[in-house]
Amino acid sequence: MKQVLHLAQERGSANHGWLNSHHSFSFANYYNPQKMNFGLLRVLNDDTVAPGMGFGKHPHDNMEIISIPLQGDLEHEDSMGNKAVIREGEIQAMSAGTGIFHSEYNASKSDEVKFLQIWIFPREKDVAPRYDQIVLPDLSKANTLHQVLSPNPDDAGIWVHQDAWFNMGTFDNGASQSYDIKRSNNGVYAFIIDGSFEIEGQKLSKRDALGLWETDTIQIKSLEAGSRLLLIDVPMNFS
Repeated sequence: MKQVLHLAQERGSANHGWLNSHHSFSFANYYNPQKMNFGLLRVLNDDTVAPGMGFGKHPHDNMEIISIPLQGDLEHEDSMGNKAVIREGEIQAMSAGTGIFHSEYNASKSDEVKFLQIWIFPREKDVAPRYDQIVLPDLSKANTLHQVLSPNPDDAGIWVHQDAWFNMGTFDNGASQSYDIKRSNNGVYAFIIDGSFEIEGQKLSKRDALGLWETDTIQIKSLEAGSRLLLIDVPMNFS
């Protein structure tokens, strides 16, 4: 098994007043040649957006873009004609494919919105752009890993054009869980949303992350009540 540890305080950061963003990987003005990606996971941004503010309409292509609100309401609009509000307990996926424009704004005029924006390289280029958004009704059930994303439209969660699986869960103090990596040559990037965990002997606190590969299973233990994590299971290279 191979591992890479990314501590929360070592992430890149940018504070624009209306936006406070932390970058797990090189992004915008933050460049670290040791943190370009984890396999086909290219971006994991931890964003806080001030009331009424947001990202104006801008382009993307050939990327799978996933947004997971952690607090508050995120308003989405795109060149495909979609307009929606994504809330905590929901997940959004967008296949940029041949090209799209979109905007993301804080839908509230009084409260911050906090969300994770994640980019994954697609399995194939120039697919037809698409947008999807679903409610995740099972996240309230503790001590369970809930699949929230997969490559299969008929499977649990939302889907993307890549052999990737996301799982999220909230755990009580001392709760243990094993996770089987879904595909040969995939790795898992474990991102701690809240609380603390021990994963394969490594203690991790809020917003720390641990990447693991060349293994089939990982062992997870919560170290405090209410600890939340996101597991990103992705190919380690293009096949």
